[in-house]
Amino acid sequence: MSSAGRLFIGGEWAEPDDGHYEVIDPATEEVVGLVPEASREQVYAAASAAAAAFPAWSRTPPQRRAAILDRAAEVIQRDFAAHAEVAQAESGATTGTARGMQVAVGAARFRRYAKGALEPVEQALPPQINEAGPMGKAGVLGALAVRQPVGVVSCITSYNNPWANPAGKIAPALAMGNTVVVKPAPQDPLSVYRMAAALAEAGVPPGVVNVVSGASPAVGAAAVDAPDVDMVSFTGSTAVGQRIAEVCGRGMKRQLMELGGKGAAVVFDDADLDSAVAGIGTTYSFYSGQICTAPTRVLAQRGVYEELVERLTRYLRRLTVGDPRAPGTVVGPVISAAHRDRIEAYVELGRKEGARVVAGGERPSVPERGFYVAPTLLADCTPDMRVVREEIFGPVVVLLPFDEEDEGIALANDSDYGLIDYVWSGDIARAFRVARLLRAGGVGVNTVGRNMEAPFGGFKKSGVGRDVGSYALHAYSELQAIVWPG
Repeated sequence: MSSAGRLFIGGEWAEPDDGHYEVIDPATEEVVGLVPEASREQVYAAASAAAAAFPAWSRTPPQRRAAILDRAAEVIQRDFAAHAEVAQAESGATTGTARGMQVAVGAARFRRYAKGALEPVEQALPPQINEAGPMGKAGVLGALAVRQPVGVVSCITSYNNPWANPAGKIAPALAMGNTVVVKPAPQDPLSVYRMAAALAEAGVPPGVVNVVSGASPAVGAAAVDAPDVDMVSFTGSTAVGQRIAEVCGRGMKRQLMELGGKGAAVVFDDADLDSAVAGIGTTYSFYSGQICTAPTRVLAQRGVYEELVERLTRYLRRLTVGDPRAPGTVVGPVISAAHRDRIEAYVELGRKEGARVVAGGERPSVPERGFYVAPTLLADCTPDMRVVREEIFGPVVVLLPFDEEDEGIALANDSDYGLIDYVWSGDIARAFRVARLLRAGGVGVNTVGRNMEAPFGGFKKSGVGRDVGSYALHAYSELQAIVWPG
């Protein structure tokens, strides 16, 4: 059993005021470790420590910040196997996902933003010629746009990737000269404490990184409303994001919100169906569908609709569901019993709404313990069904037919969400034309792959702001204008 044991505040490991709670392995239902439950006062103390550390850290030469972030990546890589084991135990990820998509991506993000710390923060603007007037004599004014750190950033992270998601917030925030308070997801915070230990070993000064955990919603609320917090970076549900945004609005705190998704996959008659099935299938194979970017809403043109249903059904039946530690397992458990019950309730709702359950729909009988959901395919859905409109966040894909291109575009856009959509077509010109008409922050054309320098974020209720690549550096900065006479 692993134990974080203590909070990380101001460079010190502190005993929690409110005891500890258990983290459960979703695959075995056994206790993985005990995690500290912070009090509101301790969260505020973490924010105060970050505020006290901010002046010195923001003035630290970029080369020094870069060296520390590089060193953090090295320390993480050194203990790679142990980190992956803990991440798998607390999140239920398969071995390949825990190693390749969680810990490896986390380390890569620290390396990326070590380079990011050295990116220019100044942009020279064209000089402006001013006529004489109330503002003074005629003259030429030069201008410089400078990106400055925001201050104290509260990073509230999601449970579906306990390494990549926190690293994607902490690394660019530190590279820009901010200090952070990290509030990890209550389901799998052990990995974030390991990240904090790696950063401390790498030489991050006291107070620059602070970690406070808790199963109580009050801990997350304190991480948002703490007076010393200047910005909140949140990944999670739209409902929680809306509540956070209200608090940020009252305090004029900056926000970066990466919220829910209901990704549309528009599959045209001329699509490579092998490619489409493989792409849609990642909904099941990447962390059991608990991913906001998944193509969970498949819109198939009538000419390939039935064939796509058949191909996806065959694909699902080949997927191995079970112990995420076992070789060959593709679909592991979901995060908790409560979430499993929620997903199953959605599948039953779809059945009642008139969807055709062509695969899945029943709880797997093996393994006997763990929070497993069978990969499920709901066909013949209609746009008004709740299973089509709401984010299920599990291994469930819904299919709808369409006839003409405009109808497919309209169906894709008929959503409260707009994170990432997908287009499959053999006609590349059409695929790009359609992509430009989709109201989503990103569109994959004949791929579910991501370019990790491209901006990431959502339209509509899928979020506010953009990160990834250099866009993350922009997200964790304020623009300052400096003007002078030429």
